[in-house]
Amino acid sequence: MADAQLCGSVNLQDAETVFLELAKVGETLHRIPDGETGPRQQWIMAQMSRFTANPDFVQTQETGFAYASRPSFRLRDGLAPEDASFDLGYAAGATESYPLFKRLRDEGKFAPDARFQVSLPTQVAIVGVYIDPEQQAAIAPVFERTLANEIAEILKGVPAEDLALQWDVAVEFSRLERPSDLRRGPTDYEEIVAQLVRLGDLVPEPVELGYHLCYGDAPDEPGGVGHHFMQPKDTSLLVRVANDVVSGVGRPVNWIHMPVPIERDDDAYFAPLDDLNLPAETRLFLGLVHWQDGVTGTQRRIDAAARHVHGFGVATECGMGRRPPEVVPTLLETQRAVTVP
Repeated sequence: MADAQLCGSVNLQDAETVFLELAKVGETLHRIPDGETGPRQQWIMAQMSRFTANPDFVQTQETGFAYASRPSFRLRDGLAPEDASFDLGYAAGATESYPLFKRLRDEGKFAPDARFQVSLPTQVAIVGVYIDPEQQAAIAPVFERTLANEIAEILKGVPAEDLALQWDVAVEFSRLERPSDLRRGPTDYEEIVAQLVRLGDLVPEPVELGYHLCYGDAPDEPGGVGHHFMQPKDTSLLVRVANDVVSGVGRPVNWIHMPVPIERDDDAYFAPLDDLNLPAETRLFLGLVHWQDGVTGTQRRIDAAARHVHGFGVATECGMGRRPPEVVPTLLETQRAVTVP
């Protein structure tokens, strides 16, 4: 068996359904998300309606982003950036789901040391996607303070020793890999890493801290726009970001997650992991699990990764929020069944 990690979203009916399905994975799963169901589905796309309803912002245009069109927003006339408010909904979702998680853990459904996991989008993910480019620089620090406040609100409902907080890092990779195509938000490597370090420092101990490094995701069904905004050529950029973020954050980083495309079981993809420099307290999870080829394909990718890095756990490439509900049990069973040498 291998330690398993979940990226957050699970395409099932509600938090209780998600928790009961995740309980089948067993004690190899130590961080339990509520699936980000209901109004939190579709990652940052769930913020669109919140911006539309926010009286501090007005919609200016609609443009394409990744897998769907989305509006762009500006501050209403006369409002200073520092006076803008945001209603994100993550703390409310966590406060609602945590008591159910705790009850199920107390009943023995999860490992005694299992934590409740909450995933948050980064500042670049929200500001770089939804805010008019002319106002992004002014709003970015305001939004980082909003994220700090959201964490504080989460901690009012979830004890720190029971919480694991994950930063979802996807838009940053689109900026770094395709700066000429996506001209919204920062493209400078040092600026992006500095933002990720600041976000890590917002998370107080003893909350566990992790980063989900991501190249995007899309539905599997016909009409889906591929699995990523681009296929990573190898793990080199992932390794560089991981090394710099973990060394920069002023507190322990408990886990790093990296994606692995389904077709990559070759040494060329995993070879940069030879240069991964994570401290002992930081666990690497690789997104090796794909429902299309199950245990056989996942084990093949595990064996390739193990030639370059040791002591890793397994995960899917991204969340399961865009996977058909009927394949969720297959993904979870694969995570439970595979072994890491």
